[in-house]
Amino acid sequence: MKKIGIACSILWLAFSGAALADANDDFRVLLDEHWQWTLKNSPVMASMMGDRRYNREWGDNTLSAIEDRHNETREFLRRVYAIDRDALSEDDQLNYELFRRQLQDEVDEHQFNGHLVPFSQRGGVQSLDNLTNQLRLVTVEDYDDWLARLGKLDEVIDQTIDLAEAGRKSGMTAPRILMQRIPDQIAVQVVEFVADSPFFKPFASLPETMAASDRERLRAAATEVIEETVLPAYRKLDRYFNETYLPAARESIGLSELPNGSAWYELRARSYTTTRLTPDEIHRIGLDEVKRIRGEMMDIIKEVEFEGSFQDFLEHLRTDPQFYFDNPDDLYQEYLATSKRIDPELVKLFGKLPRMPYGVKPIPDAIAPDTTTAYYSRPAADGSRAGIYWVNLYKPEVRPKYEIEVLSVHEAMPGHHLQIALQQELGDLPMFRRYMGFTAFVEGWGLYSERLGYDLGLYQDPYSRFGQLTYDMWRAVRLVVDTGMHYKGWTRQQAIDFFKDNAAKTELDIINEIDRYIIWPGQALAYKIGQLKIRTIRARAEVALGNAFDVRAFHDELLGGGALPLDILERRMDAWIAAQSEVN
Repeated sequence: MKKIGIACSILWLAFSGAALADANDDFRVLLDEHWQWTLKNSPVMASMMGDRRYNREWGDNTLSAIEDRHNETREFLRRVYAIDRDALSEDDQLNYELFRRQLQDEVDEHQFNGHLVPFSQRGGVQSLDNLTNQLRLVTVEDYDDWLARLGKLDEVIDQTIDLAEAGRKSGMTAPRILMQRIPDQIAVQVVEFVADSPFFKPFASLPETMAASDRERLRAAATEVIEETVLPAYRKLDRYFNETYLPAARESIGLSELPNGSAWYELRARSYTTTRLTPDEIHRIGLDEVKRIRGEMMDIIKEVEFEGSFQDFLEHLRTDPQFYFDNPDDLYQEYLATSKRIDPELVKLFGKLPRMPYGVKPIPDAIAPDTTTAYYSRPAADGSRAGIYWVNLYKPEVRPKYEIEVLSVHEAMPGHHLQIALQQELGDLPMFRRYMGFTAFVEGWGLYSERLGYDLGLYQDPYSRFGQLTYDMWRAVRLVVDTGMHYKGWTRQQAIDFFKDNAAKTELDIINEIDRYIIWPGQALAYKIGQLKIRTIRARAEVALGNAFDVRAFHDELLGGGALPLDILERRMDAWIAAQSEVN
């Protein structure tokens, strides 16, 4: 009997091991299938990542194709639920949970028809020429691919118009106050001569390493496609937008003003923060943070012995010429110099640094007036393009010197570039985790990183320290004004005034920021909610480990799992703290 029992045990172990292997294999096949599906349906994203299989395509954004992708996403989700999570390895159980959440968010979001509002003042179909800043254009084949894509640009514009029309007819339009910015952006594309088209610019300066015959052929082909396809398409867009869409754009700004808009915003708040917090709870957290940070700001105002009120000090920072550069070149050089100062200091805080470098580039002139102070674009997956820290040089007289350090920390190192480049280098993660992630972690890390500037030797004068607090306040204000406009009935002017009353950002920046929140509801909530969670976890680790706390090990562990939802991040770090406690 004993032998029979042993034999049965062996058989059970063999069976369970086989079942585990089968479940893991099935799940990995599903992940790979979905990733390939994603790249095929997002050809521009694939190109930006360095996958050149779809370099000649834009992707199908007809109403029928969008509905098909929704149904296919639901089928992927059904297949996920059909897999026994408990039969997966520990690593794949986590992958399962993250993949399921991603798909569920996409399915849930679809019901609100956000795709029927295809226009944004922050870029889009009216500025597709800017893609050349994120695509590889080196070889003759690269340029031929781009030309083939341009030959189908009229389809992109037709599809955009069709989506906008469906939205207009159903009462789903973008706010008019934002749409008023777009005619000037379209006008940049509606030129009389091909040589003046932004799309011709890459062909005007083809690489000298390219054969002269190839350069001549490519310029001739570019002239033809721009003249016959690109310019007529943009003239059509210009007529439609100005004559049909803009007059119909809605007067309201909040998401709650749209059909089922309050429920939509509640979903977005949960999705972007990866929490169960309600918009009202987030609003209150924002007010508390504004009060706390304002107290720290008052301490600095006392330190510099400024005579006047808080508002007087903010006005002083906005208007005193000593805080601004006279020209874009000097501003740009300061961004470069700051980045160079930061990089050698990073070893104080991190045991592992990314291999991929980053560069600092000016935001293109065509979009600079209507976009934010800076942003970051990730490296190509194949290593053909570094990360880029894009800085806004438009009107240097409104770009304060005291913001440069904190902004650089957030967008480049140790903020977005360090986190995103490291994540892409985590070769043991499935592709969707390496190249995607949850905003609350990504932006929460960026904001958390800003305070790390003190450890990197930054913020040496009180004004730079005030700049760091201004950026912290900026994200606290976001919680208040985003929920205010989209859920609590605030006007645009209310949001602008609240921002101006609490942060030393210049008026141009404040208006562009508020308009960003209007067109992108809920995204702005992720920063402060993510930062607060990371700070809470770190404080817990410092208390639990005492003198044994190693900030480099803490950061390496925090970043080592990629961009996780906040609840899963907390679970991961609690396990690490417990393990470290046992060791020490």
